[in-house]
Amino acid sequence: MPRVSFATVVSTDSNYLHRIHAGHFAMDADEPAKLGGQGAGPAPFDYYLASLAACTAITLRMYAQHKGWELGQFRAELELIRDENDRLHVRRTLHSDQPLSDDQWQRLLDIVANTPVTKAMREGVDITSTRGDGSPLG
Repeated sequence: MPRVSFATVVSTDSNYLHRIHAGHFAMDADEPAKLGGQGAGPAPFDYYLASLAACTAITLRMYAQHKGWELGQFRAELELIRDENDRLHVRRTLHSDQPLSDDQWQRLLDIVANTPVTKAMREGVDITSTRGDGSPLG
């Protein structure tokens, strides 16, 4: 199977602070102080929402450009909530500073329901884990 993406995470000596490398980009992840971290980086669920937000914005920008629509400044607000049954839900609200018609908004809402990351999150993915060989990190 062809690789779609690749990321690594390495611990630091600061409790929950970890260094992430995704592609050629470096990022940090941590937990907020109330959960025992230092709040030195986004928490894992922050990255979860950020990946969906990025895919949302990029996909809709591509679609609008293809259609010749001006989105202007586009903003997506995402919120992760838990219901009374402890199930997670994402609420995504889209904004544009351009006057879009109701038909354009409906088409954007149809498109956003099927972005690649939306579909992966909604449908789920198979996750497997294996033990490494214990070689030094480098």
